[in-house]
Amino acid sequence: MNLLFIGDVVGESGCDFLEKNIYSIKKEYNIDFTIINGENSAKGNGITPKSYDRLMMIGADVITTGNHCFQKKESTELFDLKDNLLRPLNYPDGVVGHGVTVVDLGSISIAVVNLMGTVFLEPLDNPFFTMDNVLKDIDTPNIFVDFHAEATSEKKALGHYLAGKVTAVFGTHTHVQTADEMILDDHTAYITDVGMTGAELSVLGVDTNRAIDKMKYHSPVHFVESENPCFINGVVINFDEKLGKATKILRIIKR
Repeated sequence: MNLLFIGDVVGESGCDFLEKNIYSIKKEYNIDFTIINGENSAKGNGITPKSYDRLMMIGADVITTGNHCFQKKESTELFDLKDNLLRPLNYPDGVVGHGVTVVDLGSISIAVVNLMGTVFLEPLDNPFFTMDNVLKDIDTPNIFVDFHAEATSEKKALGHYLAGKVTAVFGTHTHVQTADEMILDDHTAYITDVGMTGAELSVLGVDTNRAIDKMKYHSPVHFVESENPCFINGVVINFDEKLGKATKILRIIKR
């Protein structure tokens, strides 16, 4: 089977560009299942009912998020209502939503786990112990992990830790696609960061001048989406659905 993972979609322009191009991508790579990180899909970060519906219409099977998951107040109840919308699993008990879903495709099932790193981000539960616990309850070998983290070292460490235990580990959050895609232990596909879907000539999808002013003057700045042309960053994983074993990982960039 072939699984497509689309990196963080930024704002309306990112959604628009993805909608125009995802069909051709799915056709070219014969995609069977699609995961999209949608934590920046709403205007000004976060996800809303509107942007959730848009990503579903575009073709997501599962939508993952990260540190901006609860940015929009109106999205909070979505995480309890939608089985295929994930927030990081390692939020503490009592937080709305869930961080893992298992999608039944009939002959097989696919598990998607959403985790967040703790280095330079919120002090959530330890992602390593969180994965240890959830793996005990997942009864399919096809396990895909979106690890939303800041530090490349933390992403690398978790990738090696999960080698042979899951089908793939996708790093997200930093919005810059890395060139280190590999198969770990002849089983687990890994990439430190899938990248983003949004304006290419920008600062992580944000208008460049606004981002420069923020860093130059250290004063409050209202970020807006860049109006420059967009691109799509993603990866395609070919995997043996009987064994949950990745056989190929391919980075894609669509302009």
